[in-house]
Amino acid sequence: MTFAALQPLADRAALFTALRQDSLARELETLGDNHWDADMGAGTLVFTANDDPSRQLVGRAHLVATIAPGPRSLLWAWAHPQGDPAGLAAQLRDYGAEHGIRELSEPELPFPADAAGDDTWITAAAHTVGAVAVELTGRAPYYVAPVGGGTVAVFLLDLPLAPLTVADAAIVLPRVLSTLALPDARTSVWDAARLAGWNLTWTDESFSGATVSDASGSATFRFDDQARIANIESSLQPQG
Repeated sequence: MTFAALQPLADRAALFTALRQDSLARELETLGDNHWDADMGAGTLVFTANDDPSRQLVGRAHLVATIAPGPRSLLWAWAHPQGDPAGLAAQLRDYGAEHGIRELSEPELPFPADAAGDDTWITAAAHTVGAVAVELTGRAPYYVAPVGGGTVAVFLLDLPLAPLTVADAAIVLPRVLSTLALPDARTSVWDAARLAGWNLTWTDESFSGATVSDASGSATFRFDDQARIANIESSLQPQG
């Protein structure tokens, strides 16, 4: 556990977040070995292939937060010297103020007293923050960037990635779910449909299944008695 008050929001977005992070990973694979550069003035983050600098993936980068081991704290971008007070991170602040989540509405969030605060813990915290940002802004993917001295920055990225369709998701879900623990899979499926813009209908009044659909096809998730995903049945449209 990293920041307990933020975890429910991250858990809700877990499936959609994982699918969009997978989209980013697959796009970066086409570059091969690559490196990234951020231009805070221009607000861009650029991934460049090491063997061919002309091959790049360029996106608008929105700073969400920085997490630093020295002060053992998270600093939200709207309060950061290099952040934008009216940027995307302000949506997290406003949500926190509206819903009484002080961890979102206060500028600096100290690590929990029992937090290890090492690289592993900070990386996990950064992924939690990234998922929270996805949940509250609807933007994805995010990127966790080391910025020196053990500090990491969390960015939301606007990249030229194809929208997430049901067909795309159905193809990669077996692999994504094999490494993803969903505390509440039923809610995560509902939230993925909301964030992706899919239609969702429950299969029965006991919510034992959910069918998501868009122009690319449909997929039905079956849940067991502990609300875990037990099976996925898909019917996809031929892709021309």
